Amino acid sequence: MRNSDFQSILFKDRLTVIREHRGWNQAELAKRIGSHESSIAHYENGSRMPSCDALVRLADCLQVSTDYLLGRVDYPELPQARDPLFEGLAKISHADRLLALNILKLLAERAPPK
Repeated sequence: MRNSDFQSILFKDRLTVIREHRGWNQAELAKRIGSHESSIAHYENGSRMPSCDALVRLADCLQVSTDYLLGRVDYPELPQARDPLFEGLAKISHADRLLALNILKLLAERAPPK
């Protein structure tokens, strides 16, 4: 089996499971992302993959990462949902973000090699 075939199978299965977990039918998901019910049906039966734009809209609507939908990671939550470093990031100024970035770089340089 080619890697792209495996990703297609994972995508269709993950999309279906997450949609059902949200309690939505295909028509509801299509409406929420501004698409057609038939497109969702094609994605879920594996006959078609979404465009990049549609993939991003699906991930945003379902609140998962595109990497999860594509089978590149095994956890559905967004990285910032799992990492306390992301919690206050949106609240700080640009200057403070640059300062935080420099501090993180210094800490990474100081860390022992793995």
